[in-house]
Amino acid sequence: MNLDIRAVAYEQAELGGSPVLQIERVSKTFRVGGRTVQALAGISFAVEDGEFVAIVGASGCGKSTLLRLILGLDTDYEGEIRLDGQRVRRPGLDRGIVFQDHRLLPWLTVEGNVAVALRRSKLSSAAKKKLVALHLELVGLSGFAKAWPAQLSGGMSQRVAIARALVNRPRFLLLDEPLGALDALTRLRLQDELARIVRNEQSTAILVTHDVDEAVFLADRIMVLEPNPGRIARVVDVKLGADRDRSAPGFVRLRDEVLDLLGVRSGRRAA
Repeated sequence: MNLDIRAVAYEQAELGGSPVLQIERVSKTFRVGGRTVQALAGISFAVEDGEFVAIVGASGCGKSTLLRLILGLDTDYEGEIRLDGQRVRRPGLDRGIVFQDHRLLPWLTVEGNVAVALRRSKLSSAAKKKLVALHLELVGLSGFAKAWPAQLSGGMSQRVAIARALVNRPRFLLLDEPLGALDALTRLRLQDELARIVRNEQSTAILVTHDVDEAVFLADRIMVLEPNPGRIARVVDVKLGADRDRSAPGFVRLRDEVLDLLGVRSGRRAA
C-alpha cells in the first residue's frame, strides 16, 4: 500500500502558514488539601514547525501538567499558550496525544480503536477506512486490523495508540511517557519506530519522559525542568543528526550533560 498519506483526499479546510507553538510566562497552581501548590512558574519557550522537543525532569516538576495545558485539557493558568498566534482554549484535532497507558477500548478491534479518533471527522466512510489502513501500515500492524486489544503485546498496543493519535493528521504530536511501561528491549525498538514515524509524518512532537537516553535519541532540543515549582533549568540543543548511535562519544556527552543538570551523575539533587 502506498504510504503517501498526504495523497488522501481530505475534505478538510487547508491550513496555511507554519505551525508554531508559543508558551509565554506560564504558571499553574493547584489547591491540594486546603493549600495552594505551584506546579509551574514562568515557563517560556517556542516550538517550531517540524521540531521534536523532549521535556525531562524529576517526578513532580510539572512535565505532564504542561502537556495537559498545551493539549487544552486545562485552561486555568497564568500566562499564554498560543498556536499560530491564537490562544489555546480547548482540545483540538490539531493536537494528538499518546499516554503511557495505551487506553485502548477492549470491545473494539485494532482498526476500530484507530477509527474512534475520526468519529467527528467530516470525511467520507471510504476516506476514513483508507486513513485507518494507512496508519496501521505506518506502525507495522496491517496484519492485526481485526485483532482485539487483549490479543496484543504492550508494544503493539502502544503502536495502536500512536496510530490513533496520528490518524487525524495532527499538527502536534504530544507524547506523555508513551514507552514508560514497556520492557527495556521493547522500549528501545519502539524508540526507533517512533523516530521513523515522526520523520515519515513530518510531525512536530513534544515528548515528556524520565528516560534521558530516550530524550537524546529522539529530540532536537531537550528542555530540563527543575521542581518546586517547575521551571526551566536549561534547554540543551541536540545536534547529532538523524543517525544516532547511543554509544557514540557525542551521544554520551549529551546524555551526561543532561544527567548533570538533573543532579544525577554528580550526586547533586535537582533544585
